[in-house]
Amino acid sequence: MQSVLEPTLKYISESQAEDLKLASSKMSGAERRSFQAAMTLKYCKGSARLAETVFGWGRGTVQLGLNEQRTGIICLGAQSAYAGDKLWEEKHPEAAQALWDLMEAHSQQDPTFRTSVSYTRLTAAKALEELRNQGFPANQLPSPSNMAEILNRNGYRLRKVLKAKPLKKIEQTDAIFDNIKKRRKTVGK
Repeated sequence: MQSVLEPTLKYISESQAEDLKLASSKMSGAERRSFQAAMTLKYCKGSARLAETVFGWGRGTVQLGLNEQRTGIICLGAQSAYAGDKLWEEKHPEAAQALWDLMEAHSQQDPTFRTSVSYTRLTAAKALEELRNQGFPANQLPSPSNMAEILNRNGYRLRKVLKAKPLKKIEQTDAIFDNIKKRRKTVGK
C-alpha cells in the first residue's frame, strides 16, 4: 500500500519541510496564511489536509489562506480590535479633552517651523496637577510617566521651549546704528 506522503516527499526532503515550518513560524496573520497557501499549492497539490500532515500546520488556517489567495480578499481578525486595554483617552474622554485644552494653552510651534510638533513647557506632573485642580478624581488620571507617554503619543513634546535666538552681530551693525543716530539728529533740527 502506497503512503499518502510519498508523492509529496519525492519533491521535498524532511529538512526542507522543517525549514518551511520554521519560516512559517516566523510570520503571523495574513502573511503566514499566504505563505502556507503558496507552499500547499506547490508541494501538496492544494490539499490543506496533506499540508497538515506534511508540515504540521492547522488545516483550517491553510484552507483560509487558500481561500484568501483564490478570492483576493484578506480576512481580518477581531483580536487586535478587542484585545488589550483601551487607551486612556478612550476611557476618559472628558479628562482627555480638558488635557488637550490645557496643552494647547501652554504649547507653541517649533520656532523654525521645520516640523509640526508642538513644544510645551508644561511637564506631565504639572499637567496632572492642573487636571486635579479642575476637579478630575485621581482614579481617572494616569501616573506621571503614563501622562508623558500620552502627551508624546498625541504630538506634544515635553521639552523646554527655545526662544527665537537673535541674529549674531555683524560688522556693519555699529555703522548702521551710528547712521540712524545721525539721521535722527538731523531730522530733529
